Amino acid sequence: MKFRQLIAAFALATTGATFAADNHAHGHEHKPLHGGLVVEVKDMDYELVARPDSLQLHLRDHGKAVDVSKVTAKLTLLSGTEKQQVELKPAGDKLEAKGSFKVAAGTKVVAVVLTTGKYSTARFVLK
Repeated sequence: MKFRQLIAAFALATTGATFAADNHAHGHEHKPLHGGLVVEVKDMDYELVARPDSLQLHLRDHGKAVDVSKVTAKLTLLSGTEKQQVELKPAGDKLEAKGSFKVAAGTKVVAVVLTTGKYSTARFVLK
């Protein structure tokens, strides 16, 4: 009886690995293309590039750049007890804000993005 359970567990484990490999093979990689941090939300990649003088958010849908001309986004930066809210504006192929930002390691960033009438939330922790 234990042998059958072992075989069943092995079959389940390899089936899951096959699905994961199949998803990766037909999907896209979530690599940063602009030197930032990438998170995936609802098949959309959000790449945050955070510098002390600028914040950029790049959007990709299944690996292809998204037209951000009508997209809006607000970022909330949380660093210790400090909170900073920033509105990003379209700037070419990305959303961007310029100014002075606290982007130390460990800073948490919450991005609320409005695209085609739908809100998405992406969360980042800066390294």
